[in-house]
Amino acid sequence: MTVNDRTARHRAMLQAIADGRGELVCGRVPSLTVDGRWCDFTATDELVTSGLLRPARDTGFGASATAVLTTSGVQLLRSFAVV
Repeated sequence: MTVNDRTARHRAMLQAIADGRGELVCGRVPSLTVDGRWCDFTATDELVTSGLLRPARDTGFGASATAVLTTSGVQLLRSFAVV
C-alpha cells in the first residue's frame, strides 16, 4: 500500500510518533528510535526532509528529543486511514 509515495513502513513510523513512542536524534542525518529500537534510516530521512516530523523542542547536535508530527504528517497519517 502506498499513499503519496509513502509505504506501510512510513505509516507505521508516523503512527508510532503520533502515539508518542518516537525519539529523534538530531544531527546531520536524523535518526529515529521507536520503543528504544532504531528505525529505517532512509525512511527516517525521507520523513524529516519532507517535513512530516520534527523534534518537539530545539536540541543541540547529537541530542535527542521526542519526535512529533507536523501538520503535514498528521494529514498524511489520516490519508492512510482513508485508503
